[in-house]
This record gives sequence, structure tokens and C-alpha cells, in this order.
Amino acid sequence: MENSHDHIEPEQDPTIPAEPAPPITSRFLYVDVAALRAKQLRKGARPRLSEGEGQSLPHKAERVAMEEVRQGLVYYDVPAKKSDQPDTEPDA
Repeated sequence: MENSHDHIEPEQDPTIPAEPAPPITSRFLYVDVAALRAKQLRKGARPRLSEGEGQSLPHKAERVAMEEVRQGLVYYDVPAKKSDQPDTEPDA
């Protein structure tokens, strides 16, 4: 019988990125990405972490999400700045 925490190769599971995401250098972006991933995990998404030798997976979704982001297992998009909007309202 298969263990539900067995490591799944990225080629077999399209939800796991084949290459790690670029490292996050901003603490604020890290918190935002981890919070959104934790929300996905709480709603039933499968963790992307695998158990190493002598290590077990964290139980809290927030800790799992933080570790996934740290390891580059979560891809994210940063919206572009809205620079085409004027700073002041035009005179009518």
C-alpha cells in the first residue's frame, strides 16, 4: 500500500514545478506568497514537501507553506505597477 506522503517526481505531477522559483528577497513578498499558499493548503491542496531522512512534515499549513516558499516550490506572479495612471486629476 502506498504512503500518502511518498515523494512524487515533478515530471509525474504537474502541480509541482520542475525548476525552483526564483528566491524571494523581500520579507513582505515572502509573507504574502506563504499566506496565499497556506490558504490553498487549508482548502485541501496537497503539500509539495517530501519527508527527508529523520525529518517529518510540519503539521500546520502555515509552516508547510513557509517551507515550500523557502525551497522554491511555489511559483508566484507580482502584478506590474500601474504607472500609466496620472498622479492628479485632470482639470475639467
